[in-house]
Amino acid sequence: MRTFALLLLLPLGCAKSSPPLEAPPAPLKASPPAATAKEPVTEARTPDRPKPRPDDPELRKTAPAEFKVKITTSQGPFTLTIHRTWAPLGADRFYNLVRGGYYDNVRFFRVIRGFMCQFGIHGDPSVSASWKEARISDDPVIETNTRGRLTFATSGPNTRTTQLFISFNNSNARLDAMGFAPFGEVTEGMDVVDKLYAGYGEGAPQGTGPNQGRIQAEGNAYLKELFPELDYIKKAELLP
Repeated sequence: MRTFALLLLLPLGCAKSSPPLEAPPAPLKASPPAATAKEPVTEARTPDRPKPRPDDPELRKTAPAEFKVKITTSQGPFTLTIHRTWAPLGADRFYNLVRGGYYDNVRFFRVIRGFMCQFGIHGDPSVSASWKEARISDDPVIETNTRGRLTFATSGPNTRTTQLFISFNNSNARLDAMGFAPFGEVTEGMDVVDKLYAGYGEGAPQGTGPNQGRIQAEGNAYLKELFPELDYIKKAELLP
């Protein structure tokens, strides 16, 4: 069913780009040529913090009606304001993922200028695997996918898990009819989002950027080796 849904959605991306999809884990046989390495990334580590798991009852809380999340990236910080009334199931999932530290050290693996930036595959393959089938049902689309809006990526109906995207422009309203329900927006630091590295372009196999299947299977090790310029989240945290 998921493969069918993925194939069904791909043509709808038109010439602009494919929709923000969660691709099935299907590693490529050949890797892209290695990029020129830059200085090693020093990532924040919290060794005493347990890995976020979908069966943890502490990560199944109901989110506040409105809350803010500070995302500190390799380009600087930006702030998201989440409105639960826009898409309650999406807001609850994001709230708990942030509380569990899920997005710390996660890469922006698909950044397409004039379209969106996509992220949300964990750097640890074991964590990615545990969340891969932890799907939530769709929310009705109440708000529209305009510039700065935060929305879950999907591989079809009722398949949202952990991947997100932020729209770069107002033309993404075309995604509304496809079931992409925004649940928050960038309220500070959109200039930081605009700076995220976009040099790798569309992801494989449509383009030469990172392959989602390989990210899921190999984590940040794959991205750091072959796509070292990708920007990443140092820390995502709830604000008072």
